[in-house]
Amino acid sequence: MSTQRHLHHHPLPAGTPVIEFDHGRPGSVTPDSPATDVMTDLRHTPAFTIDPDATANNALQKMMHAGVRLLLVTNASRHVVGLITARDLMGEKPVRAATENQIPSDAVTVAQCMVPQQHIEVLDYAEVLRSTVAEIVLTLRHSGRQHALVLETDGKPVVRGIFSAVRVGRQLGVELHASGQMQSFAELEQAIAAL
Repeated sequence: MSTQRHLHHHPLPAGTPVIEFDHGRPGSVTPDSPATDVMTDLRHTPAFTIDPDATANNALQKMMHAGVRLLLVTNASRHVVGLITARDLMGEKPVRAATENQIPSDAVTVAQCMVPQQHIEVLDYAEVLRSTVAEIVLTLRHSGRQHALVLETDGKPVVRGIFSAVRVGRQLGVELHASGQMQSFAELEQAIAAL
């Protein structure tokens, strides 16, 4: 005998609003909130990816269109072979790649500017589940990076999430300035101390 049952329908009351999405709204998290509150969970949000053979200009356009500052670089099997950030694309890497390879700047590829897979450090998802927002800020500052990938190793390893200093700041109600990453982390830590 089945223990399944159907659910009961009810009329929708007039004037019923749709619940507001709160991720990214200032003040929606505190330093003591679970770290997952500020993680982009790739199980629920599609990852923005790019092919290593795409041009650096295409990668920058994709970032601007998607409103992100990091793309995962994946091969045809969707395996991560690197990552590329807006900082990589707007810094010296494309100029150096064009000069070293004697190619026009618009021919520089993502592969020539990306952080290759073997140089990417990740956080363990099981540890992230036991962490707070404040601990993520400290971790990002310690690494000197604006982003951190989260690896889930339950079974076959997969990239499960991404932390972004800008997103953490936005959710803490801190507007981060692009003038430098150390200043950004100082602003985040000041916000945490003030809360």
